[in-house]
Amino acid sequence: MEGKGIIKFFLVLIVLVTAWQYFQYLPTARVERNAETHAEKMAATVAEDLRDDFRAQERRKYLDSMSTETVFSIPMVKDFNYDELKKGQLGLGLDLKGGMSVVMQVDLKNYLEQLSNNHQDEDFRAALETAEDNLRNAQDDYISLFIAAYNDREGADPLASIFARNPTLAEDINLNSSNAEVASVLREKANGTVNLLFNRLKERVDKLGTTQPNITLDAGRDLILIELPGIENPKRARDFLQASANLEFWKTYRATDANIVNTLAEFNETLRQEEKLKNGESLEPEYEITEIDSVTGKALDSVEIIDPDQEAGPLFQVFSPNVTQEGRIATSPIIGFAAKNKKEAVNDILARQDLRAKLPADLDFRWSRKGIQDAENNQTNTFALYAIKKDRGNNPHLDGGVVTNAQATPDPTRGDIVVSLKMNNRGAQAWADLTTEAYNDNERELAIVLDNEVVSAPSVNGPITGGSSQIYGGFTLQEADDLANILEVGKLPAKTKIIQDNVVGPSLGADNIKSSINSLGIGLLLVLLFMVFYYGTGGIVSIIALVINLVFIMAALAGINTVLTLPGVAGIVLTIGMAVDANVIIFERIREELRLGKTVLSAVRDGFKNSYSAIIDANVTSLLTAIVLMVFGLGPIKGFAIVLIVGILSSFFTAVLIGRLMIEWWITSGKNMSFWTPPTKNAFANINFDWLSKRKIAYAFSGIVIAAGIVSMFTRKFELGVDFKGGYSYNISFPQNQDIDLATLRSGVQGALEGASTTVKAVSTQNTFNVVTSYLIDDDSDDAGERVMEQIHAGVQAALGTDINYDNFKNIEGDGVHITSSAKVGPTIADDIKKSSTWATLFSLLLIFFYILIRFNKWQYGVGAVAALFHDTLFVLGIFSLGHGLLPFSLEIDQAFIGALLTVIGYSINDTVVVFDRIREYLNIYTNKAKDEVINMAVSSTISRTVITSLTTLFVVLVLFLFGGTSIKGMAFALVIGVIVGTYSSIFVATPIMAGLTKELKANDVKQSRRFSKHVG
Repeated sequence: MEGKGIIKFFLVLIVLVTAWQYFQYLPTARVERNAETHAEKMAATVAEDLRDDFRAQERRKYLDSMSTETVFSIPMVKDFNYDELKKGQLGLGLDLKGGMSVVMQVDLKNYLEQLSNNHQDEDFRAALETAEDNLRNAQDDYISLFIAAYNDREGADPLASIFARNPTLAEDINLNSSNAEVASVLREKANGTVNLLFNRLKERVDKLGTTQPNITLDAGRDLILIELPGIENPKRARDFLQASANLEFWKTYRATDANIVNTLAEFNETLRQEEKLKNGESLEPEYEITEIDSVTGKALDSVEIIDPDQEAGPLFQVFSPNVTQEGRIATSPIIGFAAKNKKEAVNDILARQDLRAKLPADLDFRWSRKGIQDAENNQTNTFALYAIKKDRGNNPHLDGGVVTNAQATPDPTRGDIVVSLKMNNRGAQAWADLTTEAYNDNERELAIVLDNEVVSAPSVNGPITGGSSQIYGGFTLQEADDLANILEVGKLPAKTKIIQDNVVGPSLGADNIKSSINSLGIGLLLVLLFMVFYYGTGGIVSIIALVINLVFIMAALAGINTVLTLPGVAGIVLTIGMAVDANVIIFERIREELRLGKTVLSAVRDGFKNSYSAIIDANVTSLLTAIVLMVFGLGPIKGFAIVLIVGILSSFFTAVLIGRLMIEWWITSGKNMSFWTPPTKNAFANINFDWLSKRKIAYAFSGIVIAAGIVSMFTRKFELGVDFKGGYSYNISFPQNQDIDLATLRSGVQGALEGASTTVKAVSTQNTFNVVTSYLIDDDSDDAGERVMEQIHAGVQAALGTDINYDNFKNIEGDGVHITSSAKVGPTIADDIKKSSTWATLFSLLLIFFYILIRFNKWQYGVGAVAALFHDTLFVLGIFSLGHGLLPFSLEIDQAFIGALLTVIGYSINDTVVVFDRIREYLNIYTNKAKDEVINMAVSSTISRTVITSLTTLFVVLVLFLFGGTSIKGMAFALVIGVIVGTYSSIFVATPIMAGLTKELKANDVKQSRRFSKHVG
């Protein structure tokens, strides 16, 4: 074997790198044990009800403190800190560990509105809306869509007239700037904003306390993907990521100031009288307005503002003014209260210009961040409305930009958790001036506002100097810690929207890990037993190479920071089957050489030499489809493609190179090496069958199945997954002993989600049902997902006829009836997935056609191969269309299915190439035989490789189908069908079509591309 030295050198190098990848777990495990010990010790110092949150906080702080500390050192080479070693380890994805992932879209529409100073130009507003609509179905970024939409507006003013008056753009845009120049500036500013937002989100994610989070930026679409394995509170994570962290300090009005409450009462009476006039009723007074003492701020007469015997007017039907039981107006910046679902109605009335004209010009309103507490200190759904006082520029008197440090700490004097702030010198001086002024103004309250919601409004009982302050607001330790972290990172420069959201419970992740290990182990065992049974000692060598291959693959995936997901595990299991392919090709060639009477060593050398061409062709075609899948795939499917690529490269190295080293070492050591066992010695030998004569039967069979599938595609259509059609998806688990009628459950849920497209179906996990709905999918409000959950909860209650605790129902780790996983896919992402899937499939077919054309130098080979791939694709699609709703497991068309389909394409072409390669070889050897005879001989000589490879691959994909978990059962079923159909099509579709397109094939170009082998006659 030539180049043994080089192979051994690279083998040693790979072994060392692999050992290093696995070694990194030792120092980090030690640090994590120390973190647990420290957290337990610190948690013992606080009250028992705070210990869980405090323990998590202290563990995170300890690991943060070690992030830059040396935990392992290679003398005179490099010191490694905890973060560096942790990032070099293989991370587990959400479906294996539990957690959540979100795709966030930067709200550049809002950003452009801010840059334009909220310009109300009609063409500008129309272009913003058009771009927003087009973004759902386009692959371009928002800025490009906006510019295109604005340029399409006939008679629109120059863009410079919209943006030139913004002082921050003064150096880049003037009134003479062209639309193209403005567009360039907007794109540059938007890019800078998106990058800043991405970096700040990275800082926030680092402070969230999850292990090995992943955050990536799709700069072309202004999308940010965030994966948070192990996160236990999805709502907390969403709030943490989406909070703008816009901290502001405002002066306040009191309800007793400037007759604010009385003005609202007067306006409410006006609205009530207007309603009576509309209804033709007589007018009669309902309210008596309380006069306010300008000195004390108290009502002069103890008169109720609202007469309890009269019906309230439109404002006071949804809003309760802040008055005492005696009817006196409270001396507080809170002017009133409203239920959570009435806040918008109150806002609409307060925004009326005829009301605002009667109120002070510098008065504005802000709602409380949380609902007020009842007598038992339980949070309610009633929110307080505060009156704040603006400065001359309508700006806050101080903002969070001055905060240099924030920390959550218990306050023993209050028995509460507070957020302690430290400000820079400018902030310290401004804060001292502001608190001094408030103190001198009858200890006036100052409102602390976060993202336009009042966290607290304490009265100032003395000037605060030194730049220190505290925020209190009934926080839990976790809430205070999160607030401190986002304040320390700084506010986000633009708003974001979550357009895709996926949550997996930790218990479901643990189940997936268990099923994955089972499928991996069983698949490996079956292949091991078969290879030893069929190939004897050679089978043992292939298993050793396979185990080495798996060790290398896991190390390589860790080295390139891949996150292993359930589709990734499927890729590893599939790699087990495909890795055997190279061994089978080699061993079958060795067996042929042995039957010619050669010595074992000579047969091994010739067998390897004559196998290279087929192995390289097969691996290159599989590699092409995997690369396409990586380029066009999203999320877990991209990970699946990466695993396949690493697996293909590693398999070639271990099976072809390491395998040969082991075999030759074994033989030259004088030990016996066999490539068959007595029962298999003559298996598939001397086959002489007229394969081409069966083409018409094959065409008829394929034609019937594909025709039925196409009819079904237009009639029954497909069961589209949520990532293809968009919507919300929830898996709901019921107790194992509870009988659930699917029709009743479907009726209850669909009734609660009336007007939306909703499907309810059983999944293979016992007593678990999946709900997919389009309800509120176009609603971008922050609470849209919560409202969907509430309706589904109501529907399940209606179906069961019993009350279900809502908090337990939405808890992914709850008991009884509860959600185990959820997903949201917005229309933009769904459209991206559909388009990327289509392009991935088309590019795969095109690349394979050109590779076959170049490799075999005849277009007939390319047409035959691609025809077989179209056949396999339509066959699998047809089965999925015909079978959905009839088979006892999901046959969704989703990203995982597309991954399986492209894998089937790669597998099928792998099989076809081996057959074509042997046909090309035989044409060079048997130049005097007829075309059909040569082709039949070639197919017969490769049938052993075809059957054995298909069988070993089928072992592992069947195991994957049976034991691999619910979420990839459809994917595994597609692989099972694909392996069978791919094997069939390489013999009965690709080969006959290639033969039928030619008259008599000549061997004049068969020597091209023989770089790796020289065939023997």
